[in-house]
Amino acid sequence: MDAEGLESFREFVDSRSPALLKTAVLLCGGDRHAGEDLLQNALVRTAAKWQRIEEPEAYVRRVLYRQQIGRWRLKWPRREVSVAEPPEREPQPADPAAAADLRVVMRQALGRLTPRQRTVLVLRYFEDLPEADVAQLLGCSVGTVRSTTHRSLARLRALAPELAVLGPADAEPAGSRDCSPMEVRP
Repeated sequence: MDAEGLESFREFVDSRSPALLKTAVLLCGGDRHAGEDLLQNALVRTAAKWQRIEEPEAYVRRVLYRQQIGRWRLKWPRREVSVAEPPEREPQPADPAAAADLRVVMRQALGRLTPRQRTVLVLRYFEDLPEADVAQLLGCSVGTVRSTTHRSLARLRALAPELAVLGPADAEPAGSRDCSPMEVRP
């Protein structure tokens, strides 16, 4: 890599590393050290091909996702991470401490999902990618992405019911759950 390429790579790393690290940590279930390792490996691979890359951030993100997929497929058992029980009290969204509690609960709940479930949720909701893009990145069908998303959200709700304060259920009109989709209200 020439001096100009090296400088542009350094600028890219300086400017985009914080955002890429957030994604890597989420892909690793909240384990910051594993996320840092994942990002570092992705950046090493990116540096090797820097001169030929047209969209560096997209390339690094794709390397992150693919490396995480490779970790799923490892044959040896993965170490389990023990997590504490979620807090029993319901936090208030306007309270900064409550928001921090929700982040901790979300990180713990994500850590208890399988790597595949966690990756699908991160790609769909944190990265805000459409189902087709997620399917292409993961090398599976759109239907698999949909079913995995559905099962992952159900498991996330079961693991951390206090996260329901963030969901659309609060925006639902009162009494709307009392009728089936086929009933018509007067």
